[in-house]
Amino acid sequence: MKMKEFSFYYNVLNITSLLLFVLSCKNKDGADQVKETIIRGNATVIVDETLQPFMEDQIAVFENQYPVKIKQINLTENEVVQKLVKQEHAIALMGRELTIEESAVFRNKKIKPRTTVVAVDAIAFITSNKSKDTLVDLQEIVNLMQSKSSKISGLVFENSNSSTVSYMNRLAGISKMPTNNIYSLVNANEVFDYVSKNPNKIGVVGLNLIVQPTPAIKAMLTNIKVLAVRNVKTAANHTDYFKPSQDNLGADLYPLSRKVYMLNYQGGSGLGMGFASFIAGEIGQRIILKSGLLPITIPSRSVQTRKGILNKQ
Repeated sequence: MKMKEFSFYYNVLNITSLLLFVLSCKNKDGADQVKETIIRGNATVIVDETLQPFMEDQIAVFENQYPVKIKQINLTENEVVQKLVKQEHAIALMGRELTIEESAVFRNKKIKPRTTVVAVDAIAFITSNKSKDTLVDLQEIVNLMQSKSSKISGLVFENSNSSTVSYMNRLAGISKMPTNNIYSLVNANEVFDYVSKNPNKIGVVGLNLIVQPTPAIKAMLTNIKVLAVRNVKTAANHTDYFKPSQDNLGADLYPLSRKVYMLNYQGGSGLGMGFASFIAGEIGQRIILKSGLLPITIPSRSVQTRKGILNKQ
């Protein structure tokens, strides 16, 4: 074989090998496979739908700062738990941790979860602006949940599988939500719409959907109001009613607060760890502070005095 022919076939072989290597680095969708680190790669985060706006802001900023791509899937709390337990996904944002029973599969496989508390959210009670009520006694809500006599005519939840239902069931000490005067719709949009048109009903929603409403919910906010709740644990008299605000959550005065958890079941150092650290860090906590929820750590503030400014001039 002549030298020119040998060189030609040698180059073709090299090009072919390179093409095969590149193609092998493609996934089924044609996207490049990127080695995952704590600040690089692709990941999916399943999110309790009552915390949807919270995660959208965090992802947008995180993707802007690092070579990452994070897909957000919004589900009911029950669906999030099932996806984790079946190991269909390994990173989640929820308003609670998994129970001992729910996390058994990970213990059996020796997978140690990485749990990071990143914020404090709350369960809020809303009613129509046409309603005369501005206050609600939490004990009356609990009485209704326990099928006892109550002054509350009806509670409306967005979904029977939602985190608001499980939260209220735990608070009332019941395993299943009763059906008398308690209603489950399809989503939070329907709760806001239903409550705005029925002044005698009280809606139960996550605070995040009020302080960071979706466009559909934002259009209905003028038709509803958030009720102040009597804290039955600390109230000295019937005047101790509190709304779900950052100040009241920080002072532990609002009785329906809940911690927000980043749950990571990847079993190693991956993007889930880096993302959780980002949310719990300075930038992530600032995003939470601006959102209206309560950050776990108050971001630092650099205050420059007037004297310091003049000295620079």
